[in-house]
Amino acid sequence: MFGIYSAYCLAFFSRAYNVVSSMPSATLSQNLSQTQTLAPQMRQSLEILQANTLELTQLLRQQLEINPTLEDLTETPSLEDLEFDAPDEDNFDDHYDSFEDDMRDLAIMEQRSVGSNPDSEERREHLYNSLVAPATLASHLTEQVEESALREEIRLAAIAMIGNMDDRGFFDEDPEVLGARMGIPADVLEETLALLHTLDPPGVAARDLRDSLLLQLERLGLADSLEHRIVSKHLKDLAKKHFPQIARSLKVTVDEVAAAADHIAALDPSPGAAFDSTRNPVIIPDVRIVRNEDGNWQAQPINDQLPRLRISDTYKDMLSGSPDKKLRAYLRDQIRDGRVLIRALDQRQETITAIASEIIRHQPAFLDKGPRHLRPLTMNEVADTIGVHPTTVSRAVAGKYAETPHGIVEMRRFFATGYQTAGGTDVSNAGVRQAIQDLIEDEDPRKPLSDSAIEKALKAQGINVARRTVAKYREQLNILPSHLRKSYK
Repeated sequence: MFGIYSAYCLAFFSRAYNVVSSMPSATLSQNLSQTQTLAPQMRQSLEILQANTLELTQLLRQQLEINPTLEDLTETPSLEDLEFDAPDEDNFDDHYDSFEDDMRDLAIMEQRSVGSNPDSEERREHLYNSLVAPATLASHLTEQVEESALREEIRLAAIAMIGNMDDRGFFDEDPEVLGARMGIPADVLEETLALLHTLDPPGVAARDLRDSLLLQLERLGLADSLEHRIVSKHLKDLAKKHFPQIARSLKVTVDEVAAAADHIAALDPSPGAAFDSTRNPVIIPDVRIVRNEDGNWQAQPINDQLPRLRISDTYKDMLSGSPDKKLRAYLRDQIRDGRVLIRALDQRQETITAIASEIIRHQPAFLDKGPRHLRPLTMNEVADTIGVHPTTVSRAVAGKYAETPHGIVEMRRFFATGYQTAGGTDVSNAGVRQAIQDLIEDEDPRKPLSDSAIEKALKAQGINVARRTVAKYREQLNILPSHLRKSYK
């Protein structure tokens, strides 16, 4: 009996061993790797540096909501407004440190308030009260549908079709296919499309560009016009300005085709694009370049729209007087975070102003004469002068604008490589583009300048660029080639 039991146990453990030995083995191993992470304070400083004025204002207002120790001043405090209690001898060091922090915060606030005035708060509130969410194309069309006396099935079909338009106001797929896919009966679809074609802006609910232009012409009462025939039959030839071919096909004169082409050009190729909020973004400059009393150019930070932050005295008193250790620890952390935020904001303003001052030093000809006189300037040059890394300059100017005598200019535009004229004068790429634009604006419309002719004209001005470079800059300026700029009038 014992022998049978032993044999059974031996067979059992043998099977168990085979099962375990067939399973993947689990091992412990230790790997050493090196990664680089940014501290939260550093990430916040970079975020503040890169943010434009609108983004920064939103960020600061969020911090005001999150951090109770921060307060937004409507007026900069003066030394007379500060009250200092006489410190006890035993706690003199603690009071001295607090006094130092107060003075540092005050100095930062006074620096950042340069250029502000008592009306800044009112202007800021007016600005942000004026920034309303723009209407979208879909909401604009839906509002018109809702205000119309329509049968319920037409109203629902119209709203559904509006939801399938792209940003231009066109359908991504054929309306009949779209209607069938959405289960809209053919007669209802036909009535719905007829309704959508009467809405504002003219040309929406179209299949494509050709359909949209025809709808706009019909809205103008030009259904039987030469313009309608050209768009209907010769849109590709019109895009290539093949006016003689169109004239021969339609048995009209080239002058008549040219006049009709001018009328067609006045139509909107993307009727829904006017509701694209990204086409006309709100731009608030971060720095202003003006002449000072001595007649020299000077960079002034624009702070009117930014909340003016400081650490609340109430919470400072609470920190020193509360017996609750947890509360004191919480307030200590919040006050520390608030001071870091204020110093990061001050550093941002100082960096942008320093960069703007270097731009003034390198670009006096631009400030005096205009964009064509921009000189080549690199971020490395500015970084070396103000003592920061080039990536800091890149982050600081990203999305930032300067108010100049020649309008609001993106700060990145001041940094570009360029050429040297035959006379030894440096001219930036932007200056070359401006020279090309000036030549094209002054050309004879009946004999537009080719890229080769522009190349020769630039060489006559001492600017040696290749023809392919002229073509590249012309395309960057969104200027058509010479055969498409030709006028037949």
